[in-house]
Amino acid sequence: MVFLANAINFITYFNKSMHYPHATSANMVTNFMGTSFLLSILGGFIGDSIFTRFTTFIVFCTIELLGLILLTIQAQNPQFRPELNEKPSQSEATILYTGLYSMAAGVGGINASLSAHGADQLDHGNQRLISAFFNWFFFSLCLGGLISCTVMVWVEQNKGWNWSFTITAIVLSLALSIFISGSPFYRYKLPGGSALTRIIKVLASAARNCKASPEERVENQYAASAINPNRVDGKSHNKFKFLDKALIDNTISEAQIEETRTFLGLLPIFASTIMMNCCLAQLQTYSVVQGVLMNRKLHNFEIPTQSLSVLPLSIMLASIPLYEKFRRILSSKKSEKIHIFQPLWRIGLGLALASGSMAVAALVEAKRREAALDNATLSVFWLAWQFLLLGVSDTLTLGGMLEFFYSEAPDCMRSMCTALSWCSTSMGYFLSSVLLSIVNSASGRFGREWLGGNDIIHSRLDLFYTLLSILNTLNFLNYMYWAKQY
Repeated sequence: MVFLANAINFITYFNKSMHYPHATSANMVTNFMGTSFLLSILGGFIGDSIFTRFTTFIVFCTIELLGLILLTIQAQNPQFRPELNEKPSQSEATILYTGLYSMAAGVGGINASLSAHGADQLDHGNQRLISAFFNWFFFSLCLGGLISCTVMVWVEQNKGWNWSFTITAIVLSLALSIFISGSPFYRYKLPGGSALTRIIKVLASAARNCKASPEERVENQYAASAINPNRVDGKSHNKFKFLDKALIDNTISEAQIEETRTFLGLLPIFASTIMMNCCLAQLQTYSVVQGVLMNRKLHNFEIPTQSLSVLPLSIMLASIPLYEKFRRILSSKKSEKIHIFQPLWRIGLGLALASGSMAVAALVEAKRREAALDNATLSVFWLAWQFLLLGVSDTLTLGGMLEFFYSEAPDCMRSMCTALSWCSTSMGYFLSSVLLSIVNSASGRFGREWLGGNDIIHSRLDLFYTLLSILNTLNFLNYMYWAKQY
């Protein structure tokens, strides 16, 4: 709730309070979101290698809290913000970016450590229990999102950002206290050393011995089997066979090779989900800008654009208990392996919906633009379709990814592999910024930039959404290939 309460409306804060242009504000939001999720890899590495996941959460939650306090001080003191119609000074921008990216670092560590710490409390032999945990974990995220786009958006627009930052700082302090209070009851997973170091060592050894003779490799594989007689044959042994050459190095164990093989096997699935998160970035940026220019009246009440997320969030909150109930019924009838419940199938369905959502968004924007040029105003509820489709897409994709990466990860890499789910979101937000710059550069050479300046009425956001739909369709086909290979 703390993260989303600020992130979903930051574009307004950057534009109205800090006086950055729309395009700059949009890139600032996507860069902030991208950094938040990218740093989850760092948090995962620390939680697996250095601290326990419990300690990792406390450290990064404290960092986020300090960043939030700095943003609160800036919002409450006009001398730390630019004058009307003036850009921020260097010192004002420094305060903003320091608070912003302290918050991003904290969010990254929390994302990596919290879900993995929660799943560590469960019996790993019961996959059904692990799956249920991640579904209810996602339910809690949606509940926080619902509070963000209703109560907190109202606070930001009616009471000001100083109130919003203050409330979220208090709530985060309370959350940290609640988490610490459970310390006597937790099961702690001790750090197992640097998995990344072991993976790099295996890859370097395999590269160094790439020209080794087959006889030498076989001899060392027999030796490795003698050392590790409990080897369990499985699908992973048919992948990345070049890694077996690392066995020639006597300092490399077969367990380390299997750890590397498993991690590398997850990367194509991870990469195939990035494009979907590029679409998700639009909900925090241009969808908000669109909504500001549309008719948001419902009788005598004006609906904040960000509150359109209530529709998909409400559907997600209702669907998760129904999903769990439906799955329990089927499980009791020994239908445990029905395909639609498997993480890879859920991810694939989410990616397909993302492509459809961008096609719908392009049609809606074309209609909104046409109405605006005729001096008419379209109802903001036309945006509900893209919010709904992308919201359901995010539920299926992120929920499936959290379960898939945690369940498939080597035991000593669960935090970092779970962090791949959030890192995919990060890459999507950064890709959105890169695509935006490329599109503006390319379209500017042929006349007018599609998304340049503050004039959203004459921009070509519809063409940008069309491009995203096409790219997502190609990405979905790419995902289908890798999922089938896995």
